[in-house]
Amino acid sequence: MATKRNGLVCSMCGATDSSANPVVNILDGLNLCTDCIKYIDDARDMQLKTRTTKKDAGKADSKDASIPKPMEIKEYLDQYIIGQDEAKRYLSVAVYNHYKRINQTVGDDDVDIEKSNIILVGPTGTGKTLLAKTIARLLDVPFAIVDATVLTEAGYVGEDIESLLTRLLQNCDYDVERAQKGIVFIDEIDKIARKSDNPSITRDVSGEGVQQGLLKLLEGSTVLVPPNGGRKHPEQKMIAVDTKNILFICGGAFDGIERKIASRLNTHVVGYGHDETGRKRQRENLMRYVMPQDLKSFGLIPEIIGRLPVLTSLEPLDKEALRRILTEPKNAIVRQYKKMFLLDGVELEFTEEALDLIVSKAIEYKLGARGLRSIVETIMVDAMFEVPSMPVKKFTVDANYVQEKLEKAHFEKTKIEEK
Repeated sequence: MATKRNGLVCSMCGATDSSANPVVNILDGLNLCTDCIKYIDDARDMQLKTRTTKKDAGKADSKDASIPKPMEIKEYLDQYIIGQDEAKRYLSVAVYNHYKRINQTVGDDDVDIEKSNIILVGPTGTGKTLLAKTIARLLDVPFAIVDATVLTEAGYVGEDIESLLTRLLQNCDYDVERAQKGIVFIDEIDKIARKSDNPSITRDVSGEGVQQGLLKLLEGSTVLVPPNGGRKHPEQKMIAVDTKNILFICGGAFDGIERKIASRLNTHVVGYGHDETGRKRQRENLMRYVMPQDLKSFGLIPEIIGRLPVLTSLEPLDKEALRRILTEPKNAIVRQYKKMFLLDGVELEFTEEALDLIVSKAIEYKLGARGLRSIVETIMVDAMFEVPSMPVKKFTVDANYVQEKLEKAHFEKTKIEEK
């Protein structure tokens, strides 16, 4: 039975102090019993929970709103990458749909939207890696570039398939939740093609075996990832990563696939009536006609092709595109060198003739945009060595200077030997 202990009375409910329901003096003129204090605490917790739910919903809404639309993604890519409009459109749509799918609210229609991984086919130096890098920078998501050439089946010398995700985890400080919404770019995917179109009867540990190991990652499953590499630390604790919401972008040059495409396109060309002009146009850039069956003929297994539903090609860069790449993008090669010289207080200038000669050499060596960088680096190495110690405020690179430095670096050696 509750006993009355003193004259305190609860300011809220009027209850008097007792052993069953003590009344506490909170402030001068404010007394609260235990029951009322509990009621206030419960009401406070409920209010905080409601506010947190609304705040989280607001964050989700703002996150959905922050996903750039496909046209906005392409406009951003245009600032850094010249040409390749078709590849940009495919990539923009695929990336937008992927992150829209991740942020969708679960409805009652039971429609499960599957992710669409991407495969980019194109000659070296056309911008496959740069496209993926630029997309990741725009979306501010974890991004990892991995090379398929070092991958082998588990148990063989090389890297395990799971090492793809190890790089992704490392790039986001092992934040698993962030990593599970990241982008992985698998470069040189064509180098793991099997040796023939037919299933191998012998062990193909760096080709068909790797493709089979990639299936579960591309499809979406929970994978146990070794944080420090699989073979050197077998005792380490594994990290579980769900690949369902990781976007995989694969890129490869697929050197020689043009023959597969040409064979398929010319299958029905018989007799006199075929269009010679059309065939010539097709030969100029057969990559644009690439189809999944061509990838199968090249050596990718049908299961992995099915998990890369978005297929697009990158066009070879012509003289005009290479010329624009030198000067127009935000991080153009010429702008980078101008900034480096400006840090030494020197204004660097390239003449139009010098730029044209650099582009001509890049086309001659068939190295794409990467060839531009190597040529400019070869030309500028002496200037970068000497100019910081010289009392000059301006340095001009003309065609004669370019030709002189290329000859000094034996870029013309092949032509000399032929003569």
